[in-house]
Parts: sequence; structure tokens; C-alpha cells
Amino acid sequence: MQGYPPPEGPYPSQYQPPAQPVKSRARSSEETRRVVGIGFYSLFMLGGAVLILLLFIIPALTGTHGELEAMGIGAVCALPPLMIYLWIPWILDRYDPEPWWALALVLAWGGIAAIGFSGLINTIVGAVGTEIGGRNFGRFIGACVSAPLVEEFWKGLALFAMFYFLKREFDGVVDGIIYATFVALGFAAIENIVYYARAWQDEGRQEGVLVATIVMRGILSPWGHPLYTSMTGIGFGLARERSGAWKWLGPIGGYFAAAFLHFVWNFAATISNMLVIVMLPLWILVVLTFLVIIILLVRRKGRIIRENLKDEVLLGYMTPFELDMTTSAFGTFTATFRYGGGVGREFIRAAARLGLSKWHTVRANKERKATVSAEWIVPLRQQLGVLREKVARSLGRPVEQPRPWVPKGR
Repeated sequence: MQGYPPPEGPYPSQYQPPAQPVKSRARSSEETRRVVGIGFYSLFMLGGAVLILLLFIIPALTGTHGELEAMGIGAVCALPPLMIYLWIPWILDRYDPEPWWALALVLAWGGIAAIGFSGLINTIVGAVGTEIGGRNFGRFIGACVSAPLVEEFWKGLALFAMFYFLKREFDGVVDGIIYATFVALGFAAIENIVYYARAWQDEGRQEGVLVATIVMRGILSPWGHPLYTSMTGIGFGLARERSGAWKWLGPIGGYFAAAFLHFVWNFAATISNMLVIVMLPLWILVVLTFLVIIILLVRRKGRIIRENLKDEVLLGYMTPFELDMTTSAFGTFTATFRYGGGVGREFIRAAARLGLSKWHTVRANKERKATVSAEWIVPLRQQLGVLREKVARSLGRPVEQPRPWVPKGR
């Protein structure tokens, strides 16, 4: 409880929003960053869309060898699995799930901005390499040098945007991995459309080639891009959780780790498809190990939230039941069936956000730094009271009200 003032005044008043909130310098800076971030995002998304139009869509519309048909087949094969894969990170992120709009932003970035700019640069590098050293050299330099560096940069740019412009929605390592997974899945889905279209068209509509490509890219190794980009996400997550040199070493080190893993896979695929098959069992083991690490990190996030919400029960802002529900891996199910449905789930999100805001505030206080997270503690406490009243109305009966802990007399 150190670092937090005791509750003030009669407890019912804690639920009333302040009449005239004061905008601090930190709050103003956050709002400015959001406005700049919107401009940043819109500009690059527009550029990526134009590049996709020029590189892929117009050639398919004007081609005479069935390019449009091939792209359609590629889309049919690539997009449905994406809907399935997106559920996996959503299920894993049990505590304080990221807002749907933030996930949609990074997913779209991966499928539009990252694809467009990466496609342009990779095409130029491959063409220059072909002019210098021939077709094989151009293919190697494009796949093994340009693709890892360029693609991980453009995917990582979405993580930088979340980290810098929308810091309130970026709390640490788990959030970095979740955002990285979504941006990478968006990228991989559009990339797969191109690969499937080429497999269908270049081999004279031989279904066996297309099926083999789908099996390799869509079934056996669909988590390649998410694994690579998660390294960058971990780097930004460490920068969010720690201070000092981590602010720079985390993102830079994560980016180069992502590029290296990307290079290893592309190098094997460029040298020989048989080498990829030989590597596949080891690659699957790496992916499964990383999945276990993610689960452990998610559980750590749950413990952080719980530790920072314990004193909310003592102060009289939450009940023990609400604390257990918020920090349970199945809390959303409990809220759905026992605590008001959608309003209960909103309560859990607000409570988790309160715990993480306090966590960031404690770390900032130790470093004698200001943080906008401190300004959200009181409003979030007020929001919990408002949501609790909505839960009671939705259930048609009173719900347990929190009471401050009072020590017993001698």
C-alpha cells in the first residue's frame, strides 16, 4: 500500500466523477502523441495501399495469363485460416486483453502498410541483385538479406507506434507479443495470397503444387512470421517494463533477433526445400517452446495485476470476489454468467487496467519520473463503482458492496 493515499471522504462519493478534471502536462503530452500517431498511421497506410495497388492488383487486373483468377484462388486459400489463427493469441491473453480496435489497427498495418513498402523494397533489391550477379544472386539477396531486414522493420514499426503513440494500451512483454502476432498474421495472410497465386499460375494450374505450398506455409509453418516479429515485441515490452539502457537495447536487440530468425528460415528455403523439411521438426519444437514461454508470461501478468489490486480490497474499492474474478484465467466466463454479462467483462477490464496503472506508477515513482498512468487510478476506481451499479441493475438484485478494512480493537 506504500505510495498510495488512503481513501478520502465518505465512501459513496468515491464513485462520483470529479466536476472539473485538470489536464496535466503528462495527459496533454499523451493526447498530442495520439494525434501525431493517427497522422503517422494514416500516411503510411495510404502509401501501403497505393503500393499494393501498383505491385499486385493492377498487374492482376491487366494480366492476360489468369493473374486475377490466381489471386482469387490465393485469397480463398489464405484468408479463412487467418480467422482461425487470430483466436489463438486472443485466447492466450486472458488478463487485460488488448482492445479490439488496437488489434485491428496492427492487423491492418501488417496486411497493408508492411506488405506494400516491403514488397517495393524487396522488389528493387532483387532486381538490382539480378543485374549485378544474375538471377540466383538476385533471388538470394532478396530473400536472405532484404526480406528479413526490411519486413521485420516494417512490421516492427507498428509495435513502435503502439509503444510510443498508444502507450496506455502497451503495458509490457505480453502486450508486445500479442501485437506482434497480430501484425505478423496480417502480413503473412497477404503474403500467402501472393505465394499461392504464383504456385497456381507458374506451374500451369497444377493443384498438387498449390496444395504442397498451402501445406508448407499455411499448416506446417504458419507461425513463422509471428515468431520472428515477437522478438521485436519482446524488445519493446522490455523497454516498457524497464528503464535505462533497456529503452534502446530492447527494441534494437529484438529487431535483430527477429531478422536473424527470419534469415535462418529463408536461407534454408533458398538453399533447398529438403533442408526446410529437415529443419521442420526443430522449428516446430521452437514454436511450441515459445508458446509455453508465452503462457508463463501471461500468468506473470496475472500475478502483477493481483499484487497491485490487493490493497483495493483493503481500501474498500473492490470485494474479494471481484479481485478473484479479475485475476482468474476464467474470469471472463464468471463475469458472463454470474456478474452481469458484458458489463461484468467491462468491470474486469477496468480492474485489470487499474492494477497495471498502479504497477506503472510504482515503477515510475521509484525512478522519480512522472507517468500518465498515475492519473488514471482515481478515475478507474470511480469507474468500478459505476460498473458495479450497472451489474446490480442487470442482475435485478443487489451485489456485494466493498467495505474498507478496519482493524479490530484490542
